[in-house]
Amino acid sequence: MKIAIVYASVTGNTKDLAGVIYRNFLPYSKNVQLYQVEDFPIENLKRFEAVAIGTYSWGDGEIPKEMWKLYHAFEKLENKELVTAVFGTGDSFYPKYCGAVDLFRDMLYVHTTLAATLKVELVPQIQDYHRSQRFVESIVKKANSYEKGAWLINN
Repeated sequence: MKIAIVYASVTGNTKDLAGVIYRNFLPYSKNVQLYQVEDFPIENLKRFEAVAIGTYSWGDGEIPKEMWKLYHAFEKLENKELVTAVFGTGDSFYPKYCGAVDLFRDMLYVHTTLAATLKVELVPQIQDYHRSQRFVESIVKKANSYEKGAWLINN
């Protein structure tokens, strides 16, 4: 299974969470690639079976500007076989806690097969390591069910 983890981070919190998620994927697949959004080859989006997106929220819970190109690429892709998930870090002090995660979630639900979402308060804590493990397990389970389903349809 080919998996991409694509993230944007200003404070380093979302980057740290992306690293935790990356390590949690390794027992399931050695073909996991971690990208900062600026380095992700959007033209290769179709080559992945699963994509996990990590974003911080900007302003009033908005998607940061560096994530919009990726957001629009998913909108245009229209691939219900692609398993996706979205995670992010934020501060619950703000009215729209991890609002960018919610905006990505809603769009991915329409255009792909959304497997999971994960919101973390500021910096990943011990309990978030367990939550990120369940996040990864949900993605793997959904991706494996698609692979088995495709096998049944094609054979």
